[in-house]
Amino acid sequence: MSIEGSQSTPVAVLQPRPKIVVMKFGGTSVEDAAAIKRTAAIVKGRRDMGHQPIVVVSAMARVTDQLLAAAAAAGRNDREAALSISFKLRERHLETASELVGRHIDEVAHQIHQNFDSLDDLLRGIAAVGELTPRTNDLVVSFGERLSSMIVAHTFEHRGLAGAHIDARTCIITDSHYGKAAPNEAAIEAALHQHLLPLVEAKAIPVLGGFIGSNAEGITTTLGRGGSDYTAALVGGGLHAGAIEIWTDVNGIMTTDPRIVPEALRVKTISFEEAAELAYFGAKVLHPATILPAVQKSIPVWVLNSRNAANEGTKITAVAARCASPFKSIAAKKRLTIIDIVASRMLMAHGFLKAVFDVFDKYSCAIDMVSTSEVSISLTVDSNEQLPAICAELGKIADVKYEGRKALICLVGEDIRGHNGIAGRVFTAVSHVNVRMISQGASEINMSFMIDEEDVEEAVRSLHKAFFTNPDETVFDVASQSVSV
Repeated sequence: MSIEGSQSTPVAVLQPRPKIVVMKFGGTSVEDAAAIKRTAAIVKGRRDMGHQPIVVVSAMARVTDQLLAAAAAAGRNDREAALSISFKLRERHLETASELVGRHIDEVAHQIHQNFDSLDDLLRGIAAVGELTPRTNDLVVSFGERLSSMIVAHTFEHRGLAGAHIDARTCIITDSHYGKAAPNEAAIEAALHQHLLPLVEAKAIPVLGGFIGSNAEGITTTLGRGGSDYTAALVGGGLHAGAIEIWTDVNGIMTTDPRIVPEALRVKTISFEEAAELAYFGAKVLHPATILPAVQKSIPVWVLNSRNAANEGTKITAVAARCASPFKSIAAKKRLTIIDIVASRMLMAHGFLKAVFDVFDKYSCAIDMVSTSEVSISLTVDSNEQLPAICAELGKIADVKYEGRKALICLVGEDIRGHNGIAGRVFTAVSHVNVRMISQGASEINMSFMIDEEDVEEAVRSLHKAFFTNPDETVFDVASQSVSV
């Protein structure tokens, strides 16, 4: 399928546009008609303040998972199961649109049916062949964002917001690494200048789906799960926007997961570096790749709550306010595996470490933490289906064993090294938990350690109690905690 505009041309460096605000709304912010109405009200508020909104939306909540399930069913030759999922999704989108677009429902319903007819044909084709490729899988899951962005744009139009739907695949140009494509930022900037900027200058509000893009040949790609945040950052960076807003269903970045610690505090301000560490090591509020395009252009990023739009959220900037507390937040990343590689005679031999890491590179397997001793290397990876093959290859050069169901606890804060005795305080707080690996030296703002998954909640609660009993009011929202108490 050819996507118009995927062939981009060089463009002059764009000037800063402080009035442009890129607003990304996650799946729970567009999950149904009521949520989309809230989103429209928030966007109208930004426009009425004199901003020029550009809106990026995820698929409606749970739609991506259902599309993945439909694709998997088709790949197993279970055509009926795949089409049944598609039918239910068709009904959901039609029902949602009918509550939002008024007299335009016939036009919108026609577009919804066209999309689902194409999806059904695709699923039938997958089932007939009996094979699901990463390329085809990307095309299937792209329908979620394509549909939600179309419905939201029509909703804006119906409410007098001059919504203009734009296919994200005309602007987000990537390589061909299906499932987790890498963006071509120069091509994206040129495409944004060609397709999106004229809409902004005409006072329209562009609406595009996050997560999806296309390669240079116009073939649909995706940026990986959570990639809608990344799309927003790429658009904001490409247009040198005044701000990027990530609208979700929590009040911002918290001192830890409030499902584990109900008294967790909102972090009012945090640095790009701290936010990036938290995102990578398990904080679900922000996609890890979101930060880089904003850092490159020094664009502030806000994390805000679409269900509580009056809340100030969290502001992420190049330099955050000084904090009396050593840490800003605690994150936990589960479903990790520790791999122990023992080679008593080869560990210090030239080229041994390269041989080890070449194996992980071959399988595109990212490593979270590394620790070495005189005769062994221990490292952690996301548990994945290729682990037996990885360990089999490593077994050719060393003795290998691995343990699953591990978790990484990450404490993040500026200038950890500037606080004497900080490691002692951390491990005193979790002295009743078995710690498997420890890492600090690689980063001045991150202290991490590995434990069993079953100990995560107890460890997080103990650490939060130890370090956030007397929080710094300049950085943490202490006032709201006092009100709730």
